[in-house]
Amino acid sequence: MKFKKVNQGQPFTDAPSGDEGANQEHAQENNQEHNQNKGRRPKRLKAGRAGRAAVWILVVLAAVYLAGSSVYTLRENEYAVVTTFGVPAIIGEPGIHVRIPVIQQMARVPKTINGFSIGYDKDTDESVDSESFMITRDYNFVNVDFYAEYRVTDPMKYLYHSEDPVAILKMLTQSYIRDTIGLYDVDSVITTGKNEIQASIKEKIMRRLDVEDIGIQLVNITIQDAEPPTTEVIDAFKNVENAKQGKETSINKANQKRNEDIPAARAKVDETLKNANAQAQERVNEAKGQVARLNELYEEYKKYPLITKQRMFYETMEDILPDMKVIITKSDGSTQTMLPLESFADISVTDTSGAAQTGGTADEKN
Repeated sequence: MKFKKVNQGQPFTDAPSGDEGANQEHAQENNQEHNQNKGRRPKRLKAGRAGRAAVWILVVLAAVYLAGSSVYTLRENEYAVVTTFGVPAIIGEPGIHVRIPVIQQMARVPKTINGFSIGYDKDTDESVDSESFMITRDYNFVNVDFYAEYRVTDPMKYLYHSEDPVAILKMLTQSYIRDTIGLYDVDSVITTGKNEIQASIKEKIMRRLDVEDIGIQLVNITIQDAEPPTTEVIDAFKNVENAKQGKETSINKANQKRNEDIPAARAKVDETLKNANAQAQERVNEAKGQVARLNELYEEYKKYPLITKQRMFYETMEDILPDMKVIITKSDGSTQTMLPLESFADISVTDTSGAAQTGGTADEKN
């Protein structure tokens, strides 16, 4: 069999026949596949390197996530409940703490006092009629808004004794509010009975929470607003409330006036009694002095009755007739003033001085 010489890299000019032709075609296919594999081998190496880099990146990210999630900071106003294989433990000390990721689960529980509103939305201040609309003992309707404050007393019970302890507390609060409001008339709910209603509701809720034991405690509950549902009734109750406030104001002013006047009157009474006692004592002492003087006079009178009587007569006349004038009527009808003696003495002195002056003038003429 004759073959045509073929240079490498050139195609065959004549097609071979038989087994030799088949072997030649097989060799040609192997050469082509070898050449294709030479072109693909670098691409496969690059893809493997990129996959290994992605794996390492994922490993690093997972390590960073685990390291970050294993450290947590606890603030002063919160508890941390760490659960390890279903066993909880309470951590209350603030600061940085460490946990095992995946194995240990951590939940935060607040220590501070929180609250919720009933009858209105505390964020928008819009009324919620389904919560605030109630009926009183005297079959009147009233809208009452409450605000309840609570705090967590046991973090483990708070998390695991109920699904939602705050929702339970809110439902209990609504139930006891309606129960208590139904025991009072509308006037007490809106005006005078608010403090009593608040205290009664709080006592009932606290007793029920002790029974439920869900790790939460009611701190306080207050009535924010209470008013009748219609405008006319609201105005009427406002007038009643204003009248009652005016009454209380008048009573307070009267009590204040009484508290001011009573001590002043008592002080005046004490002063009057002291003055009366002082005057009584003074008069008693004076009477005692007069008695003592009369006793002395009586002793003197017993010794010298006539002289003492005359002396007493003269002293009495001095007291009775100090300014009395004594006029003497003569037989010829003329009068002459004898008393008082001072005037009589002045008249005598005047007459004497007048006579002296007359005598002196006559001498000078002579």
